[in-house]
Formats: sequence, structure tokens, C-alpha cells
Amino acid sequence: MSQLVFSRFLRYFAEVARLGSIRKASEHLNVSASAIDRQILHAEEVFGIALFERLPSGLRLSAAGELLLRAGKGWSKEFSRLQTQMEDLRGLRRGHVTIAVIDALSKGFVPEIVKQMREDFPGISFTIKVLDNIDVGTALSSGEADFGVMLNPRATKDLQVYAHFNVMIGLATLPDHPIAGKAGIRFNRCADYPIVAPAEPLALCEQVDALVAATSVALTAVAFSDNIQMIKSLVKSGVGVGILSSIDIMSEVEAGELAFTPLTDTVIRPLSLAVCAMPVRQLSSAANLVLDRMVSAVSDHSGRTL
Repeated sequence: MSQLVFSRFLRYFAEVARLGSIRKASEHLNVSASAIDRQILHAEEVFGIALFERLPSGLRLSAAGELLLRAGKGWSKEFSRLQTQMEDLRGLRRGHVTIAVIDALSKGFVPEIVKQMREDFPGISFTIKVLDNIDVGTALSSGEADFGVMLNPRATKDLQVYAHFNVMIGLATLPDHPIAGKAGIRFNRCADYPIVAPAEPLALCEQVDALVAATSVALTAVAFSDNIQMIKSLVKSGVGVGILSSIDIMSEVEAGELAFTPLTDTVIRPLSLAVCAMPVRQLSSAANLVLDRMVSAVSDHSGRTL
């Protein structure tokens, strides 16, 4: 007996048990008496035992019928809960989600998550806003995005961090550069090379300023830029050595276009890449589902430095 057929049988069975009559159950359910009788006879055949005592005054549950009624009530509750969950999932298959991310995430795990969500829930559509780091927070506070992924968020009562992992700071070079391939390098070596440096409002600037202050290294900055793509382009063109985070340059390293050498100075505090949202905002079911998937992806890296 399939679950749906069993569910229908239980409804008939419970009504006959309550009213003590197939005819009365038929009238109450607006189902033919013969259909109800067939369901009960078939169930008794399947279970191999009588579910009702047939008396002149009507039908009364047998011991087996009492047992089935108790079990059936529990099953019905579980099945109803399952149906509700299924309905929730059907609702989640529709909706629009807006995510604000930094430029470094225009490749990598964010597009992969969107792809996965589209495969699992094809009714969900997306707007992906690629913004400067500082503007991700602005998009969240203004309600222009459901949630965002940004570097070094300034935690406040209005901004909640759901998950984060640490990102290394280092030097971006051409693959044949003398420092390419080294496990790490001290910041004072930057004095030996022309530097393409990050400019405000990039989150890297705070760490670079701290390094300069702690080491008294005089950088030979041949170019400044507030755009990560421009810094990478200048490095590729041979203008100089770029100061970037590992996540900024991950795709180019994998493609063999650039190399990344981490800075090992103890004064460096890794950048924190975080999934953030405004707790005062009520997210849609679809947005919550995507947020959970994003948090899971970032949490997989938690405790590690990339």
C-alpha cells in the first residue's frame, strides 16, 4: 500500500472508528460506502487480521484496530509535517536574491554557489552586485542587497557576521620573478623592488600602513591604485610587484599567469573574509536558503588561512 493510498485509508478508517458505521462515515466524508468498505477489507487482508468487530449495533475497533489507530495518528502527524516541509521547499524554489560581493569574488566559490543553487532550485534568480569593499556594507545597510561577502567588516549591532575565514597578504609577481615560488618573504624585501601599492578605500591599505610603520621600510611605489584588477594588470605588464591578498589573485595563480608569495611578518593580521547581513532585515525564504549555502561554503574554510 503506497503512502498516499495509506493516508487515504487512514482517513476512512479513523472516521469509521469514530462513528462506528461505514454508512455514517460515507455521509460525513462524501465518499461512497462501497469505496470505504473496500479499503477496510483490503487493509484487513494486507494485515491478516480483523480491524473491526462486526456487531448488530455497528462496527467496533478490535485490539488490532486500536493498535492501528494509535499508530496511524502518529504516522499522520509525521506525514503532515513532511508535507509542510515539502511545501516550504516548493516555496523556496521561487524568489529573487541579491548578493553584494567584492571584486575578488567575481571568480571562485560565489559563482559556483550560484550555479549549484540554480541546479537545485531553478526558480530562484539572482542579482550579483560587484562592489568596492566599503560599498558592500553600504548596500546591506540601505537594503539594496540581502547579504554580502566582504573583507574586514566592522562589526556593529546592525551588521552580523555569519561566517568568516582568514586571507593571507603577500606579493603578486610574474611567475618568473626571483621571489616567485618562495614559501614566504619578509616585508623589508619590498624595498628591493618597484611596488604597485593598494590605495584607499581598499581594505589592504590598513595592513600595508601597519607594516610600513612597524618596519620603517621605505617603499618604492611606482603606482597606486584603488582597483584590484588594475593592480593585477600592472603586475602582469611588468610595472612592478603588487601587494595583494591571496583571494585577489587566486584565479591568476591557478592559471599560471601570476605568482603569490605570502608575507611572513608577525605584525600582519590576516584579512577576514566574511559573510554578513543586517539582522534587522527579514530575509525571504529564498535568501535564507542561499545565505545558508554561502555560510556553509565559507565555514568549510574556517580556521584556515588562504
